[in-house]
Amino acid sequence: MTEPEAIWQPTPDVVAEANLTRFIRACGQPDYRSLLDWSVAEPEAFYRALLDHIGYRFFKPFSRAYDIGQGPEWPRWCVDGETNIALNCLDKWQGTATWEKPALEWIGEDGSELTWTYADLDVEVRRLAAGLRRLGIGPGDVVAIYLPNLPEAAVALLAVPKIGGIVLPLFSGFGEDAVAARLIDAEAKAIITVDGSYRRGRVVAAKPVVDAIRPRVPSLEHVIVCHRVAVESAWTDGVDHRWADVTASQSGDDDSTASVAADSPYLLIYTSGTTGKPKGVVHTHCSFPPKLVLDLGICMDFKPADRILWMSDMGWLVGPLLVYGATLMGGTIILPEGTPDYPVADRLWRIAAEKRVSYLGVAPTMARSFMADPGFDASRYDLSALRIFVSTGEAWTPEAWRWLFETIGGGRLPIVNFSGGTEMCGILSSVVTEPIKACSFTAPVPGTAAAVFDEAGREAGPGEVGELVMRRAPIGLTQGLWRDRERYLDGYWSTWPGVWHHGDFARRDADGFYYILGRSDDTLKIAGKRTGPSEIEALLLETHLVREAAAIGVPDPIKGTAIVCACVLREGVNDRAAAEALVAAVVKGLGTPFRPKDVLFCPDLPKTRNMKIMRRVIRAAYLGLDPGDLSSLVNPEAIESIKRKTA
Repeated sequence: MTEPEAIWQPTPDVVAEANLTRFIRACGQPDYRSLLDWSVAEPEAFYRALLDHIGYRFFKPFSRAYDIGQGPEWPRWCVDGETNIALNCLDKWQGTATWEKPALEWIGEDGSELTWTYADLDVEVRRLAAGLRRLGIGPGDVVAIYLPNLPEAAVALLAVPKIGGIVLPLFSGFGEDAVAARLIDAEAKAIITVDGSYRRGRVVAAKPVVDAIRPRVPSLEHVIVCHRVAVESAWTDGVDHRWADVTASQSGDDDSTASVAADSPYLLIYTSGTTGKPKGVVHTHCSFPPKLVLDLGICMDFKPADRILWMSDMGWLVGPLLVYGATLMGGTIILPEGTPDYPVADRLWRIAAEKRVSYLGVAPTMARSFMADPGFDASRYDLSALRIFVSTGEAWTPEAWRWLFETIGGGRLPIVNFSGGTEMCGILSSVVTEPIKACSFTAPVPGTAAAVFDEAGREAGPGEVGELVMRRAPIGLTQGLWRDRERYLDGYWSTWPGVWHHGDFARRDADGFYYILGRSDDTLKIAGKRTGPSEIEALLLETHLVREAAAIGVPDPIKGTAIVCACVLREGVNDRAAAEALVAAVVKGLGTPFRPKDVLFCPDLPKTRNMKIMRRVIRAAYLGLDPGDLSSLVNPEAIESIKRKTA
């Protein structure tokens, strides 16, 4: 099979100025492939070089950078050292030029704005840290954040670990049961929330949700309430506290940064499984922050001068990645409240132009939504400050990738594709020192020893599809799952001894580029042949008959599994003619064995707030099964429309 050619090529200036080039040189390696080999062969030397290169600071130096004495599943980092992420995100910038530059620029949905320098952000973080201590919150205590994209969310993400606490970000769209389940499992001592906030012109109340679940969470002692939009809610003196009161300075306040063991947890973030309760991922002070700099800074080339806009929610990994990653490296965060397409459809591009954004996160689903708008005109916006697109969370389709590259990027800006998970951040990444193919990843992130395994546990050959694995536990890997050792071992390490089984379906081409084809839970094995849903969905979208598409597998007595396609038609398209054309497109692209059994047309597909289509929910609705955890679903009416189509 002829492999596609690289579409983007780095210029000599890009290579020379890349963070990765400087790191390769600092490590004494000749090129990126040699760096990858060295990171696996000599992990102690590699991680010492990383920590030294990024200037990670300690209150007490470590004796060993890397220790797997307890087994490959339980690595320890910066053994015997003491540090704090706040020391490295804020304290280290005092007395430097960074101290007076913007750290955060916030844009409200109603047009209001706020800018904090690093010095301003530090003041806010110190005030909250002191206030938390006055409430009796200290090292090891879990403090939840149930906030939309408000400046206070960034403050809380930094203030809680500053005092040695563990911060628990929650998706701001969660309902009562989802919030309660996570607070109970974490035994949270406090929660920081807001009275109400704006989303798509509506007031979304958060405090009443907390009021409703508080009796179910015996560990919850304090509720700290930010003010954004007044809503009616209960108030319990001694439990409920206004943010302004908690952050008011008092004599004798302790706003210092706690010196904690390097392997102390600071971030507890839940990721939903397809079945069972959510999984509590645990990150530590000297594991996850250096990994963020390795991924975002070294591999993905984020620089101190960059102004980053990456619209997500603070309850998913991208939110903390944005706050911690940017401040670790001295960049500027552009933080809009609300959504990228309200109050105007092109809000994302207006903000990018007005705020001179240089580093822009774009999800494939977001790109497809703008691509489908016949009135969209990229020439309306001055995007000359842009230098990099970054994307994660779902597989690209070639058409959407090329649209972003050509229409928005003018064929000159790299799309840095990045894949991993809440459990460790990055496994695969594009890098700006190497050519980039559409929808691809250049190589593994250093330290992961990532590969694609076939069903027998052997490394798959070029073009063969298989399971994405890591043969080494990299820095930044979760320290198990919160109070669930067996689930961690069984879920990630039980398939092949000493190998992390990630659950993504991938392939590596003959030129060494990697492609993610979807979750292996979504894998379609048709008459012995395997493919990922993204390959089928790309063929459906390329017909220009549908705006959205999802491919799922359902039981079939002959093939074992048959394909069902759920689609949202473009306006004015005839459904019967479209169904025939869509089936024909899949057959032409993949062959007769992959002929869809059924094509459903729905007004909408189930999605998360990050606009990711939930295939497992579509499959459950189609088959009449339990859909599992729906806490991140934002449009439940979409499930009912699928059920009606199959009734």
